[in-house]
Amino acid sequence: MASQGLAYDGCNFFRQRLVFSTLSGKRVKIKNIRSKDNDPGLRDFEASFIRLLDKVTNGSRIEINQTGTVLFYQPGLLFGGTVEHDCNPQRSIGYYLEALLMLAPFMKNSLKATLRGVTNDSVDPTVDLLKSTALPLMKKFGIDGEGFDLKVVKRGMAPGGGGEVVFTCPVRRTIRPVQLTDPGKIKRIRGVAYSVRVSPQMANRIVDSARAILNQFLPDIYIYTDHMKGANSGKSPGFGLTLVAETLNGSFISAEMSSTPQGQGDPVLPEDLGRNCAKLLLEEVHRGGCVDSSNQSLALLLMTLGQQDVSKVLLGPLSPYTIEFLRHIRDFFQIMFKIEVQKPLEDERKGGDKVLMTCVGVGYSNINKGLK
Repeated sequence: MASQGLAYDGCNFFRQRLVFSTLSGKRVKIKNIRSKDNDPGLRDFEASFIRLLDKVTNGSRIEINQTGTVLFYQPGLLFGGTVEHDCNPQRSIGYYLEALLMLAPFMKNSLKATLRGVTNDSVDPTVDLLKSTALPLMKKFGIDGEGFDLKVVKRGMAPGGGGEVVFTCPVRRTIRPVQLTDPGKIKRIRGVAYSVRVSPQMANRIVDSARAILNQFLPDIYIYTDHMKGANSGKSPGFGLTLVAETLNGSFISAEMSSTPQGQGDPVLPEDLGRNCAKLLLEEVHRGGCVDSSNQSLALLLMTLGQQDVSKVLLGPLSPYTIEFLRHIRDFFQIMFKIEVQKPLEDERKGGDKVLMTCVGVGYSNINKGLK
């Protein structure tokens, strides 16, 4: 594609730029990556992300200067197939998986990715969270089928890692437009309390404290405990909780917390973790919308790439990350969203302000997928 490239400054929103570049086929040049820093240039986890992109594409050209402060990326074709990647333990697998979720439906061959590293940490969305919210969201856009799955084979907590997940995704020719405007009331809450290399009792303590708060609101709560032993438990001790609230219309809203990594700051009590995570979930429910704040950008991307028809999604307040994401959509795909703020009435008890996002898809069709 002989389209003109785009130039950016700085290391922020690094993944967004490379993902958009790969999907749109536009070259991208990012300069001044931490150029004022004592330790300038790309971090190891970003270099690892570039290597992952290189594995799933065919014919990408990547040039990085000596100090790593300038990156030039010319995207190739999304090839897919079977990929194995050791993610850098500075960031969790969720960091890499979020980008793969955006690219996977548009590959030439259906993707089977085995990612190794940290499965759960307190910075990025954990693997459990993506499994319970991002996958059902993608199903609404028509990305589903036999081979659409995310399996946690081994857990690995920060800082040591040692976890492993397998993500499989079928390819799609087109994405169908959606109308997600009414989330409906919350009907049930599900969750996973996990613990590795600590007493299995920790998970039960988390569950009890989370239920103590959530049972005041609705009875249908089930939190699984997941205690992995031996080789499947990774290299570092830790525990955490992922909670997902499902609404009547099949939207999923989630929250999660992980214990502080070994040797980094004050240890956290499982009771406090359970309580705080339950409060975070209530906070997300208050923000509301059909998509929770961690998946806003995925929903907006799939709307943009939909067929040339109107898509509508009701979101809670937009996160700063999402706002930057919208700017990138405008840069790469020239799509602008219509944004309407809906203030709930005083007596409605519908939570915070909502934003109704409307756009017409670009009619993106998967050029990589061969005709059978």
